[in-house]
Amino acid sequence: VHAAFESARPDFVVHLAGQSSAARSFEAPAETFEANVLGTLRMLQAMQAMAPRARMLVVGTSEVYGSIEAGTRANEDAPQKPVSPYALSKSIAERLAAEYAAQHGLDVVRVRPFGHTGPGQTPRFVIPSFAQQIAAIEAGKVEPLLRVGNLEVTRDLTDVRDIVEGYCALLERGHRGQVYNLCRGEGVLLSQVAASLAAMAKVEVRVEVDPARLRPADVPYLVGDPSRVQRDTGWQATRPLEQTLLDVLEEWREAARGQV
Repeated sequence: VHAAFESARPDFVVHLAGQSSAARSFEAPAETFEANVLGTLRMLQAMQAMAPRARMLVVGTSEVYGSIEAGTRANEDAPQKPVSPYALSKSIAERLAAEYAAQHGLDVVRVRPFGHTGPGQTPRFVIPSFAQQIAAIEAGKVEPLLRVGNLEVTRDLTDVRDIVEGYCALLERGHRGQVYNLCRGEGVLLSQVAASLAAMAKVEVRVEVDPARLRPADVPYLVGDPSRVQRDTGWQATRPLEQTLLDVLEEWREAARGQV
């Protein structure tokens, strides 16, 4: 990490490296803490030594909030109640970044993106998993059965391309030392997401809960308040969720055709 900083001498750093699956974190908590907590520490140490005038965007997660009251939106001052090793590791990493920046005068902006998806996301995550299954069903490779986990959860979902534009806005206009939610500010049930993707399918698809896809702990309701990032940078999510879902499905249709 030090060598990379020394070679690049960056003006801006976007720290996205990490173990990003809450489901995986239950299987491998030590790996998760190694990547997310010690990985962040190593980034901060390298920045202090090699690029002390750079701005670092430390990317956390909305999962630090845990579940919030249904019908409300979490702002950045909401209490943190992580329910997975992943969420806890990101909460610690974020606190570490804030303290390290304060002690050493580093320009750090923290960001908590809520759920986001789009073309290119691994099917370890829920929406590309649904899309991959539907594409395989359409191609006649598997039975017309969409296997899902817990669909009775509400999430605040944004297109990854909007999220990346939010990262750029925060690098340019975010306030030093501040923390920001990045989200649409609206909730949607995963059952509605699954139904929307199933409706896009070219064949009839049945939905079935697969116990192997259930998490040991889950957050029933999580929606964010994007007011701070909108006020400070002017950013807001603009891409409709239906278009995002179709883009992901088309990507997996193309992959399925390529495997015929």
